[in-house]
Amino acid sequence: AMVLLNGESGSGKELVAKLVHSRSSRSDGPFIPVNCAAIPETLFEREFFGHAAGAFTGADRASAGLCEEADGGTLFLDEIGDMPQSLQVKLLRVLQEGTFRRLGDPAERRVDLRIVAATNAGISSLIDEGLFRQDLYYRLQTLELEIPPLRERGEDMDNLIELFVGKLAGQGATINDVLDENALKAMRRYPWPGNVRELESTTRRMTLMAMHAGKATLEMLPE
Repeated sequence: AMVLLNGESGSGKELVAKLVHSRSSRSDGPFIPVNCAAIPETLFEREFFGHAAGAFTGADRASAGLCEEADGGTLFLDEIGDMPQSLQVKLLRVLQEGTFRRLGDPAERRVDLRIVAATNAGISSLIDEGLFRQDLYYRLQTLELEIPPLRERGEDMDNLIELFVGKLAGQGATINDVLDENALKAMRRYPWPGNVRELESTTRRMTLMAMHAGKATLEMLPE
């Protein structure tokens, strides 16, 4: 089934998408992540569906798109709310019929893929503004999951800090090897608006400082 993940930026939506893929019957197939916000609108169709030879100036040979790359596996569409409406119509056809056309190619191609989509914007508000197709949303919300922000997952804090410390300082390193008590208390109290991504960045900073100064102190935290 298709999955729609809702959560703030940096809360771990791609990690959840990878977990869904790895625990599914498609785990042997490809996992293709796409940041919809990073693709210029003029390139969306070519990126997603590929193109035929001669479809545009410089297209000397045919090329497969992301949908074909994800055949047999999972296509992860991050920030799907930024997808232009012209492509939303064609994505809906892929979801309903399992078919698409390469740019400049009249032949229909069939693909077997699973869509996991993610957004940090309320899709319902985008629908109200006329920016997102309601019928596409209904297709995507077969399984809709809310990924809570880090400030609501206090029980995860120490485990995550220790994970990030171990990545940089070695698996044997612990929180107490890197952070003094006041620094750790401040990190536990902070609401982390940037979520896990911000926590990882700050922990890396503190670990690097601790490697040169013994332990990282409260004064070493960003203002």
